[in-house]
Amino acid sequence: MPETPDYPAAREPGCPFAPAAAVRTMTRDNPVGRVRIWDGSTPWFITRHADQRALLNDPRLSIDEKRAGYPHMTRARAASAPHHPALITNTDPPEHTRLRRTVNGPFMVKRVEALRPRIQEVLDSLIDDMLALPSKKADLVQAIGLPVPTLVITEILGAPYADHELFQTTSHVLISHDSTPEEAAAAGRAIGGYLSDLLDRKIAEPGDDVVSEMAGWVTAGQMTRPEAITMANAILIAGHETSASMISLGTLALLQNPEQLALLRDNSDDPKFVANAAEELLRYLTIVHSGIRRIANEDIELHDTVIRAGDGVIFDLAAANWDDAQFPEPDRLDLRRPARQHHAFGFGAHQCLGQSLARVELQIAYGTLYRRIPTLALAVPFEEVPFAMEGVAYGLKSLPVTW
Repeated sequence: MPETPDYPAAREPGCPFAPAAAVRTMTRDNPVGRVRIWDGSTPWFITRHADQRALLNDPRLSIDEKRAGYPHMTRARAASAPHHPALITNTDPPEHTRLRRTVNGPFMVKRVEALRPRIQEVLDSLIDDMLALPSKKADLVQAIGLPVPTLVITEILGAPYADHELFQTTSHVLISHDSTPEEAAAAGRAIGGYLSDLLDRKIAEPGDDVVSEMAGWVTAGQMTRPEAITMANAILIAGHETSASMISLGTLALLQNPEQLALLRDNSDDPKFVANAAEELLRYLTIVHSGIRRIANEDIELHDTVIRAGDGVIFDLAAANWDDAQFPEPDRLDLRRPARQHHAFGFGAHQCLGQSLARVELQIAYGTLYRRIPTLALAVPFEEVPFAMEGVAYGLKSLPVTW
């Protein structure tokens, strides 16, 4: 009987970009195994790319986090789940389809593409500020990684960027595995109160932004007030945490692979190459390292194993993205690799709402940063770069660079 590893599993210190060794072993030897999560329960664990493709579109699995046996990511999430309104993150079709339609507009490809000039302007201004530092040293997380997506998502939502410290602080608490239910509840109250006030302002004086759109739906009775506030918070968290991590982690991965960095820099004027490079970095890094969670509606047979109705199921996205049956030599960062079939944004009906925005932000960041700062280098040894592994997504606490 294979051992049941704890999950999330710790990554190897010498290879922090790779999925944990226990996860890679399960992908190879035990594709329908079990893992032990924070509450001692042992949900099923699905690692292979093909299996995830099949099951993440399977109506026999549910994302209803209020059901007994659902494998919650954190203790805080389990405590708050019963109180959440219906959201795109906890409902199945057809309710999920209705709710997603109400917030999908601003994240459609055409509208996101129209933001390119503004995102480019934001990034170029931040790079100008960084290059003006007389020390020629900076923390890339604070100088570029966090400000770019935070500025963009606050403009989309219609929230003042001046309040970014509140957004970033509460977001970190809400997605951290280390937060107690009490700490998460306090953070939720703080950001909820802020967004409630913002919603009132948008009801009184609507603008061209997401919260104003939701304010209109609340006024028309098409969305409840708690739904609007919770949805705005979810967009705010997802809209800056993940892209911020990807900009900094992608830079670190490229600095560790100088031939790939040179390739990207030399092709930075080729939009197709840059877009493909962003997909490969998304595959290689797969920053959502806590898996995505479901619960079985009925019995499901997979590889001669039966997942029973009511069983929890976890899909490890990094494992699928490092599955050598789908991506040969997955541990090799190869910016020419056709990687668009990765699962960094999940798969199926609940695939990440903001993936088009994330792609545009990353394409602009990766296509601009190393061209404008060709001498960018680590200011500390790689071993001293502090990783942040305690959240639903992993990232860097800081990235000291010089040029």
